[in-house]
Amino acid sequence: MTTAQTPNPDSSSDQPEVAAAVNAEPTVEAKLAEVEARLSEMSDAYLRAKAEVENIRRRSEEEMSKARKFAVESFAEGLLPVMDSMEAAIAMPDAKVETVLEGVHATKRQLASALERNKVLEINPAAGTKFDPHQHQAISMVPAEQDPNTVVAVLQKGYSIAERVLRPALVTVSAPR
Repeated sequence: MTTAQTPNPDSSSDQPEVAAAVNAEPTVEAKLAEVEARLSEMSDAYLRAKAEVENIRRRSEEEMSKARKFAVESFAEGLLPVMDSMEAAIAMPDAKVETVLEGVHATKRQLASALERNKVLEINPAAGTKFDPHQHQAISMVPAEQDPNTVVAVLQKGYSIAERVLRPALVTVSAPR
């Protein structure tokens, strides 16, 4: 009996293709698992970063709230001696005019010092200074021997804080000739 060789699907000549197909499936599954693991890591990192940003935002809002609430504290501390001086003056109703005037001058110096420490500065332009609409408010124009549009007189001092005008100086300005 002769045995005829017929192709057998389980023969060893087909083995390399089957082995490659079997080896390919775990590679795809391994890659899928690797991608899923990376996705999980990135998702975790994203959630952590998002939580950190939210914590920073919340802390900065709290700090800003506290800063607004207590910003005036330093200024108020500077004004307390002024209040004490005024109360002391009121407590002495029979004081001589010279004594009261001396106390008023001392109280004014205390107030000026408190304002200066808190960066509140006077705007008091000298006569002849060029009119600046950002710092001065012209009340009237008067004929004068000065150059046009210069300050003739200050009717009320202005004040600024940190280079921001709180109140402009009220001035009269020289009229054009």
